Amino acid sequence: MTETVQSDEFWMARALALASQAESVGEVPIGAVVVLDNEIIGEGYNQTITLNDPTAHAEIVALRQAAKAVANHRVVNADLYVTIEPCTMCAGALVHGRIARLIFGATEPRAGAVGSSTNVLENSGLNHRVDVVSGVCAQAAASLMSNFFKARRMQVRNDK
Repeated sequence: MTETVQSDEFWMARALALASQAESVGEVPIGAVVVLDNEIIGEGYNQTITLNDPTAHAEIVALRQAAKAVANHRVVNADLYVTIEPCTMCAGALVHGRIARLIFGATEPRAGAVGSSTNVLENSGLNHRVDVVSGVCAQAAASLMSNFFKARRMQVRNDK
């Protein structure tokens, strides 16, 4: 196993822990961390319901923390780890934040914007390119999502 793969799995484990934290408060279980120079400078989990904020996706929360940590709206040379393929909004934020590398776990067939339903990062009109690594700890990330939505469907049935 190469050093990069070990690092990617190490940082993704933290993102998975954050996803579990989101689940524990009733949020969709997605977690993200921003890593620069082998150190977490931003982390987050979905908080759209908790904060009444449609932009409070894990990636955005982590990017906001990272930008504050480096005192710049651009987080140059940083990597962002997220458990699920980013949506259009989050993929765009990666470009604007100048993230060097996106590493994600499971694909998101319906709303994934890094290859599943569309690919925002390959828009030729954008002035920054983000390298992408997919499938890191994909099974664990997919299981969190699947179990969350199974439980939610079961709750809806029980409430009827």
